[in-house]
Amino acid sequence: MADVVVIGSGPNGLTAACVLARAGLDVVVVEAAPHAGGAVRTVESTLPGFRHDVGAAFFPFGTLSPAYKELDLQGAGLKLAWAPIDSAHPARDGSCAAIGRDLERCARALGDDGPALQSWVRWWRGVEPKLLPALLAEPPAARAMAGVSPLSLARFASAAAMSGRGFAERVFASPAAQRILPALALHTDVAPSDPLGCPIGFMLGMTATTGGFAVPLGGAGEVTKALLARLRELGGRLELGARVERVVVEEARAVGVRTARGSIDAKLAVVADTAAPTLYLELLSDRVVPASVSDKMRSFKLGFGTFKLDWALDGPVPWASELCGEAAVVHTGEDLDDLERFAREVRAGEMPRDPYLVIGQQSLVDPSRAPRGAHTLWAYSRVPATLAGAPWTDEAKAAFAERVEARIEGLAPGFRRCIMKRFVQAPKDLERMDENLLGGDLGGGTADISNQLFLRPMFPYYRYRTPVRGVYLGSSYAHPGAGAHGMCGYNAAGAVLADAGMTQGS
Repeated sequence: MADVVVIGSGPNGLTAACVLARAGLDVVVVEAAPHAGGAVRTVESTLPGFRHDVGAAFFPFGTLSPAYKELDLQGAGLKLAWAPIDSAHPARDGSCAAIGRDLERCARALGDDGPALQSWVRWWRGVEPKLLPALLAEPPAARAMAGVSPLSLARFASAAAMSGRGFAERVFASPAAQRILPALALHTDVAPSDPLGCPIGFMLGMTATTGGFAVPLGGAGEVTKALLARLRELGGRLELGARVERVVVEEARAVGVRTARGSIDAKLAVVADTAAPTLYLELLSDRVVPASVSDKMRSFKLGFGTFKLDWALDGPVPWASELCGEAAVVHTGEDLDDLERFAREVRAGEMPRDPYLVIGQQSLVDPSRAPRGAHTLWAYSRVPATLAGAPWTDEAKAAFAERVEARIEGLAPGFRRCIMKRFVQAPKDLERMDENLLGGDLGGGTADISNQLFLRPMFPYYRYRTPVRGVYLGSSYAHPGAGAHGMCGYNAAGAVLADAGMTQGS
């Protein structure tokens, strides 16, 4: 018996549990896997002593998330570090753009485009303390938005109304500067020319200059450890290896969950840190889910799949660019047309011939990730969940891994000679690792405008509440979506407390 059962122990589930426990409720988190954290974990996937993040690896929200600030994860043991450059953007022509906390250095790297970058970043730094919490809050967040000046809202709206390409070409002149924000947007499935596609890359770019692409010392799993420490301190419980088979509903209200081990009663609520289709099509009976919701979930639009690689290296990557050698994250992409080409190939179900990459260099700032003198490297590319409708074969995985390494080699001659071992995961491998990553989608569904704000995951069930009383969706499939910020769970917990006539504890 508990007041609230939370399904899933990813950062959103654990954040929701902590907020509810802090309000004085008896909370139990049930997790199907034998470990907590979902995709926020660190493992030795290549060689002993080489510690690789399995999913989320860099945390601009580590110091910016309202949820993490309130829970004081750093006070719970989380230690963060930053590289001199947060995000580098090299091309084969030798150019390299950069964006991050060292604004003066990044502006110098952009040459004539430096003043434009400085103008936007300085504006953002002024409005972020009020605007960012409003953007992350439960929509429509009218009260939070009221604290932002109309001029600031208008400037943000002017950018948000553009495509990534439109904004980049309006603000910057050089291909190097123009590729920064659209490349960041491809962390999701938003291509440069997608309508209203600017906000994703813009937000990632601006937060890179404030929170930065922070690296948890010891691995991303330290974020999970800090959340678990807070949960234990607040009296919450965690049950591992307890797969939920059904949310139990009586008289149109959730009363608990049935797991493979037995049932757990929930007096107040069930919060699901799960994929939205999983909740509505598997965990809830079709007798209590409206047909319109079931139909939407059966056709729910996922984002791109993901192809993930880890390498054990005998030394640092021999980047041709000095900026890359000091960057937490490196993004590949020659120019806007190259990024557009990549997105077209993925949408066509093809194996990208020259992959766009997000490359992480955690061991540059965290020596604990690898033996002395050695380094880890972490990277992913976006890919179709299946190739021509067929699963990724071992041969296809090997072929694409070679394409990935070829692209890095072109920017870092001698890279292949540094490789001691690599570990590869295609979309289905990632889904097996974390069941919320349907089709290898990292983002809780597409990030395009059809799945944002009032439409995430569908109207009118966008404010964490579901058609079933007492059931709340608190995963990345709810607003504000992807990113290891915990805000989906935080907002869902707020909805539970509001419906119960309670306030958050302190």
